[in-house]
Amino acid sequence: MKKTITIIGSGFSALAASCYLAKEGFEVTILEKNPTVGGRARQLVKDGFTFDIGPTWYWMPDVFEKFFADFNKKPSDYYHLDKLNPAYEVYFNDLDSIQIPDNLPEILNIFEKEEKGSSIHLESFLDNAKHNYDVAIKDLVYRPGISITELITPVTIKKVNQFFSTIRTSVRKKIKNNRLQQIMEFPVLFLGAKPSNTPSFYSFMNYADFGLGTWHPKGGMYEVVKAMVSLAVELGVTIKTNQNVEKINVENGVVKSIISNGETIFSDAVLSGADYHHTETLLEEKYRGYSEKYWNSKIFAPSSLLFYVGFDKKIENVSHHTLFFDTEFDVHAKDIYDDPKWPEKPLFYASFPSKTDASVAPNNKEAGIFLIPIAPGIEDTAEIREKYFNNIIDRFETLTNQKVSDSIIFKESYCVNDFVKDYNSYKGNAYGLANILTQTAFLRPKIISKKVKNLFFTGQLTVPGPGVPPSIISGKIVSDLIIKQFSNK
Repeated sequence: MKKTITIIGSGFSALAASCYLAKEGFEVTILEKNPTVGGRARQLVKDGFTFDIGPTWYWMPDVFEKFFADFNKKPSDYYHLDKLNPAYEVYFNDLDSIQIPDNLPEILNIFEKEEKGSSIHLESFLDNAKHNYDVAIKDLVYRPGISITELITPVTIKKVNQFFSTIRTSVRKKIKNNRLQQIMEFPVLFLGAKPSNTPSFYSFMNYADFGLGTWHPKGGMYEVVKAMVSLAVELGVTIKTNQNVEKINVENGVVKSIISNGETIFSDAVLSGADYHHTETLLEEKYRGYSEKYWNSKIFAPSSLLFYVGFDKKIENVSHHTLFFDTEFDVHAKDIYDDPKWPEKPLFYASFPSKTDASVAPNNKEAGIFLIPIAPGIEDTAEIREKYFNNIIDRFETLTNQKVSDSIIFKESYCVNDFVKDYNSYKGNAYGLANILTQTAFLRPKIISKKVKNLFFTGQLTVPGPGVPPSIISGKIVSDLIIKQFSNK
């Protein structure tokens, strides 16, 4: 008789896990709280415009390829990828921008023009970053975070100093140009932490950036969700939406069932891809592995204030991905991590997918996504959202030398309160736990419940961490553990 697995949530990690488990013969049912699947990776479709509500960057294409290859598939079986050139553009406070090309020789030329000799340092930095990427992505990140011994290999022992120095130290040791420093420190923001707190081993993110490039799935990141859903259904996974899981029932320390929309659903195992903290509140307190004090002591990755804007004209002087570093990062970071409050002059990011993909906006119009990183848990009101929209649009117009505010057809916003309401996200965080040294690998919340047998967790609050590729990897890790546990019975 098939073993039954109930999965809470339908984000990337949950979808990945469902595919692996179904392939191994488990009877898998996904219960999604919202009307559509994808977790944080949902879509907003309005007036002929299509926006990715959540992730907008497609990095580490090899992780996606590896996932689909495990099922004898390829990403191209489901969606079309374009490599972006430029990969992205960065504006600074001198009303000037730098475009990052899609190949290393041109990137080296740009660095050399900015700072003589910097291209030599960048090449050396990236050689080490590529080696770190090979060690991390091909080995370490696929480990379950059970013990420190997972990190101790003949290769990592030689790199131990890189776990106790920081990205900022590594970058600034040889490269002195502030603009180049900011470009090199930018990729670790995907890990949800400051460059000054992120171990230099994580330079592998720079290889993901400069070495592997930035890609765009035609139609947006939601095409990846649709691909994974298609694969899951093909493998026999049942997906149910509008399912509000109210309780996880445990008997004698073993998970027995869940209650969703008032209905009791029995299961041999439960896997939660939902917010880890929220999932534990569905258990009696004695079965929770982590206390409120524990969660409150953790350093979380930022939340976000997002705007989805339809423009009635094409926007000039921007790329598909455009970063605005016209203010001091350290000041903004302090307002996120050290003294949580709304920043006075926030850095922000803008995405214009219609620059690459005509399918996401009507002809001669532009789809714009704007993101401000903010501290989780801070006050979120309509008045605050409007204030910050005006702030960044004013700066955007100045920096890009154009008027856009009078070309806005509509705008929608998304912030802390929405992350809580839609995803039960702890303090409304957007990216999970920051990947700092004290919150990496075996120091993150465990994939296997510490107190309940046959209860498992996956996603950005456990290993390996924040981001779409790590979430897919997390689904692989937890499915391997579940398969192993049940095969031993």
